[in-house]
Amino acid sequence: MLKKIPNILTIGRIIIVPIFVLTFFLPGFYGDVIPCFLFVLASFTDFLDGLLARLFKEESKLGELLDPIADKIIVATALILLVMDGTIKNLEVIAAIIILIREILISGLREFLAKGQINLPVSNLAKLKTFLQMFSISILLSGETGNKILNFQDYNAQTIGIIILWLSAFLTLFTAYDYLRKGIDHAISEDRK
Repeated sequence: MLKKIPNILTIGRIIIVPIFVLTFFLPGFYGDVIPCFLFVLASFTDFLDGLLARLFKEESKLGELLDPIADKIIVATALILLVMDGTIKNLEVIAAIIILIREILISGLREFLAKGQINLPVSNLAKLKTFLQMFSISILLSGETGNKILNFQDYNAQTIGIIILWLSAFLTLFTAYDYLRKGIDHAISEDRK
């Protein structure tokens, strides 16, 4: 039973998404705290399921398939909702677009490389990017409640969240370039055979 926990956590992350969306539209305090909590919970299970899978030596094909899908669904959903309600607006939307495009690009690249039995391991920089991305989205989801809790003189929670979102977007570009370069090198070497 313990060995199934990583996959249960991953599936749970997918199940959280519709609940996350519904709670996002709650007014006031609960509309800030509940979706933020659900997103933080989903982010933590992303870390935990990978850790447990390695610990139990249960890195399954199902987990390999569902884990990146679950991550992309929750991140894309959160970014779209934050853009929709105006938390992420104007030029800040570019940071969200960069993150979403990278997710689509890397998914396609992983699928292409999988056909050639090539694994694209996650770099430490990509892990940092993911952490910053999840952290920034969590802060942005905290809304006015977060502003009251995380008010550092001239910087409210939303400003801090946007700064970290841009930082994660720049790391996203860098890691995407690295992965894309590896994919292109592989494609070129395959074409020369």
